[in-house]
Amino acid sequence: MLGMVSMLIILAVFISIPPINQRIRWRVDQAITYIRVVLNPISEMPTPEIKSEESILLTDTQPTILPTGTPTLLPTNQPTPLPTPTSTALPNTVSLPAPKYERQGMNNCGPAALSTYLRFYNWQGNQEDIAAVLKSKVEDRNINVEELDYFVKNYAGWLKVEYRVGGNINLIKALLANNIPVMIEASMKADKTYWPNDDQWVGHYLFINGFNDATQTFITQDTYYGPDRAVSYSALERDWQSFNHVYMVIYLPEQEETVKQVLGENWDKDKNRETALEQAKLAAELEPENAFHWFNIGSNLVYFERYGEAAAAYDEARRLGLPQRMLRYQFGPFLAYFNALRTDDLMTISKYAVTITPNSEEARLWLGWAHFRSGDRQAAEAEFKRALKENYKYTDAQYALNYLANP
Repeated sequence: MLGMVSMLIILAVFISIPPINQRIRWRVDQAITYIRVVLNPISEMPTPEIKSEESILLTDTQPTILPTGTPTLLPTNQPTPLPTPTSTALPNTVSLPAPKYERQGMNNCGPAALSTYLRFYNWQGNQEDIAAVLKSKVEDRNINVEELDYFVKNYAGWLKVEYRVGGNINLIKALLANNIPVMIEASMKADKTYWPNDDQWVGHYLFINGFNDATQTFITQDTYYGPDRAVSYSALERDWQSFNHVYMVIYLPEQEETVKQVLGENWDKDKNRETALEQAKLAAELEPENAFHWFNIGSNLVYFERYGEAAAAYDEARRLGLPQRMLRYQFGPFLAYFNALRTDDLMTISKYAVTITPNSEEARLWLGWAHFRSGDRQAAEAEFKRALKENYKYTDAQYALNYLANP
């Protein structure tokens, strides 16, 4: 008995070591996910049941929602190199110092990438410090860019931070040329499947600290694959488009004028969205079978509260086919369908989203609002409570419960 007790104590201590504990929890999570999906199989994201009455005007002479013809090439979307405070042309190569590498823990891509970025400015912390603020559970699979922005402003306030959409390769290079690294959110293919018919598409943050025109590559610190990883310009553009070309810049206060000059009109958030919307429309006109272009149109229209048009754009993206995990990371369709009074579509996509990610507080919230719009207050309350259970810091869920109590 003493020997057995001793072994159990040793095992408990062994399991309590953070890296070992996370590895075990990750394996258990994988097993639970696989069994759950075997019992409740996942298909592709459902397509809209009705045709929207809205249409998307891509150009002045192209009034239909689907442009005719498929061109062979997309525009490069690369403007003339931006003027900088130190030069009128971009250098051919830049390599900024790489912070100490930190491999991400379980579901910790966002905190790990942000930790890397902050350490570039000698911040004394790690991904766990960030996760402790932004996550209520290690199983939380998504930290969005707004949350990362919140952390910098409230816990590293001696630095400045901005994020925008509609970025491009030259913009990243111009920032790097002015000694400002860049973080983007893009997609990647998971190195394993988590359920039968898994498309392996997942979101991922990348810290970029250099580029080389000779090899046409960026230097990235990838918290999953490793440090100093080269990523080609074309591969980055391919993977970046699925997240509306979103980028984050963190910089010292004395660098703000430089950042303003490099961003130009994109410094203004409304103008940035107008430009991103036009870029997405142009991309959809030239490559109409690319679902991500339509999704980006929808997301930029949501920013301007043009919900009917946004819903029509999301309809087209869904018809063309979106990745299974898309709604784990981006929530524009929920807002569009809710505000466009498309309750059936809101119900459909939120149910699908919680099938993919049962612990997504955002998907649970919108499933609750779908039930509310359908007249089922009891089901709505259950989903709002589930959202708050998954993330007790989620103020939107608390607001929803308060609304039910005091409409």
